[in-house]
Amino acid sequence: MTRIAAPRLLSLALASALAVAQPASAQQFEPFTVADIRVEGLQRITAGTVFSYLPVERGDLMDRNRAGVAIRALFRTGFFNDVRLDRQGDILVITVEERPAINKITLVGNKDIKTDDLMRGLRDIGLAEGETFDRLNLERVTQELTRQYNNRGKYNVSIRPSVTQLDRNRVDITIDIKEGKAARIRHINIVGNRNFEQDEIRKGWESNTSNWLSWYRRDDQYSREKLSGDLEKLNSFYLDRGYVDFNVESTQVSISPDNRDMFIVANITEGEVYTVSSIEVTGETILPHEEISKLVFLQPGMTFSRGLIEFSSDAIVNVLSNIGYAFARVTPIPEVDRENRTIAIRMFVEPGQRVQVRRIVFRGNNRTSDEVLRREMRQFESSWYSQAAIDRSKVRLQRLGFFETVDIETPEVPGTADQVDVVVNVKERQSGQLSFGLGYSQLAGLITSVQLSQDNFLGTGNRIAVAVQNNAYSRRFDFSYFDPYFTDEGISVGYNVRYSEFNRGDFNVAQFTTDNGAVQAVFGLPITETDSVGLSIGIDRNDITTVDGLTPPSLIQYMVDTMGDRARFPVFCLADEEDPDAPCVETPGNNRKWRVNAWRSELFWSRDSRNHFFVPTRGTVQRLGAEIALPGSDLEYWKLSYQYSRYWPISRALVLNTNADIGWGRGYGNTKGFDLPFFENFYAGGTRSVRGFEDNTLGPCEFASPLSTRCQSIGGSFKTVGGVELIFPTLFDTDAARVSAFLDVGNVFRNTREFDSGDLRASVGMALQWQAPIGPIIISYAYPIRKKDGDRLERLQFTFGTVF
Repeated sequence: MTRIAAPRLLSLALASALAVAQPASAQQFEPFTVADIRVEGLQRITAGTVFSYLPVERGDLMDRNRAGVAIRALFRTGFFNDVRLDRQGDILVITVEERPAINKITLVGNKDIKTDDLMRGLRDIGLAEGETFDRLNLERVTQELTRQYNNRGKYNVSIRPSVTQLDRNRVDITIDIKEGKAARIRHINIVGNRNFEQDEIRKGWESNTSNWLSWYRRDDQYSREKLSGDLEKLNSFYLDRGYVDFNVESTQVSISPDNRDMFIVANITEGEVYTVSSIEVTGETILPHEEISKLVFLQPGMTFSRGLIEFSSDAIVNVLSNIGYAFARVTPIPEVDRENRTIAIRMFVEPGQRVQVRRIVFRGNNRTSDEVLRREMRQFESSWYSQAAIDRSKVRLQRLGFFETVDIETPEVPGTADQVDVVVNVKERQSGQLSFGLGYSQLAGLITSVQLSQDNFLGTGNRIAVAVQNNAYSRRFDFSYFDPYFTDEGISVGYNVRYSEFNRGDFNVAQFTTDNGAVQAVFGLPITETDSVGLSIGIDRNDITTVDGLTPPSLIQYMVDTMGDRARFPVFCLADEEDPDAPCVETPGNNRKWRVNAWRSELFWSRDSRNHFFVPTRGTVQRLGAEIALPGSDLEYWKLSYQYSRYWPISRALVLNTNADIGWGRGYGNTKGFDLPFFENFYAGGTRSVRGFEDNTLGPCEFASPLSTRCQSIGGSFKTVGGVELIFPTLFDTDAARVSAFLDVGNVFRNTREFDSGDLRASVGMALQWQAPIGPIIISYAYPIRKKDGDRLERLQFTFGTVF
């Protein structure tokens, strides 16, 4: 190759300096016509890529100006550290030095900001695995990460990137982050407030000075975004009280020399209070003007309130959106009279075009069939758009319990102004559960059980469950199937089959055994969006075995009084020791058995208006049931039960739950005058009742004999349990975990005549409920605040299952 010896052209050197200040060279040569172009030094980048950016082709006249343009064009690609142009005869030779490729990016030490969020920000800057490495981007990364952490109040953050060279022109980038501690707000001062105290003004602020709850709320950590939001709340506070001329004149944020303490000062001007002189609704209201005017909550003579104006605008928009006007707008137009301190307001209504729903599309339901989702929708295709119907559809889908998240979008149909699609995006959760039970009893030994359930069987929305238990104290088999949409009208049908042999004495209740088999059918009928009624009917057979000296005498006496005595067994044959040939003397044992056959029926009503199945924040769930052992059963009795739970949103983060569980039963017909059969009694105490007391141990108990040392729980025919639970914002970054403080109160009584509020037990404590990947986990620690001698306490309690 003949190289033309000449110094670099000054113009090309300047061009290369302007092109991100990288070295480049081109030889000074006489103009020539390019016969061919050859690229040397390529490793990853193809020659075709270079040619696509090169503003020179074969046949072009090459001179010094054209060379400068070519070098700048190649540098602008960002692919090269160096570019050199040479001539070999009439061949243009381009020699390049590629920038290395980024093999891997590793973030170390970031806790406050998630790795995925940081990686997303790095990609926006141009730093991503597989991309070309540019050291200038590394400097931008340092500046951007520092800015993000400063916005979160962390001014001691240290960002140290390092680059490791690899073979094949690759690099690994490690960004070591030392976040440091967030600066704490030591003082907040609002200057200029004449009519309101600072505590009142700052109520609801996310920024606060350090206090005893700051370790949990982190409200004393300075954040520029939080402060901006708080100043907007300050503005809303005054505008909602008529201070139209309110203004935040200035805000000063200062930091201590050690970057640990923040001091905030806001200077405000309150102004005067304005009243409403007139308010009218104008524009195209669609509905009668009088009907729309009733939705305006601000009236002449009232103090101006921006909040009421926005509330009125939203109310009008919601009414119009429910009849198809999806893009309705209401624009308040104020006319301010500062001399008289009054405001005249016009509410200008723009309904837009009436919109139909073209299509409903479901996304993310990989296991669940579209039909299961579609039958919960209250917005229909080819009907007018209704925001209320869409909101209701979202709540119904959330209450199924099949999905972690449900989001609904309503994009416009391209090319039309009067149609939208409804796109339902869901994220499915594991709806199957495999629950294991493991325990040990001195009487029964090792206790094991397995329960399999699938709430969304094969994606049909039907529920199927099988439970098997086999150990030293019980054998049990349960099978249930439930179809919530047996008919298109929503009639549900379920079937339950059960068989069990159970020694009650090893379950914290009285010592007796049951051998029970039952078959039941359940029918349900929805009567409103939230209410349904149902009927169940079934037959069961129950063999009750008692043991004299082990079973409390009152239980044995109940069976004798209602069904008559039974022969004792087993029968022992005692031989005469003095006369071996004499016939043996038959001596009965201590066991007695009664067989109880019953036809059962239950009529129930339920209401569920919760906004979510697993983590509700508002709404009520109630169930009222009346069960009866029908006439002709061996024992005739009835049971009433009522369960109630309501969720009250107190603030953006706090939810209050009030709950009650009441049960009552009596005999009638052939058992008139008796309480419930003891094997149908109610029990209380435990993780789902009054926490802090062992399962089923509250209420009446009896000794089996004068020599017994354990008072056996026998339950009662009247139960009253209730509680209050305050649910806190979770410490975890998921809605599946909830931390709460609770107060539980309740007990079980032999009958209503023996009810005494002085016998109620109570406990307080903390609980964690977590829909974990391994299944639902409930852990509670309770401290009994109302107890009596002999109560069996258990402060730490938990249950768990496994999801599959």
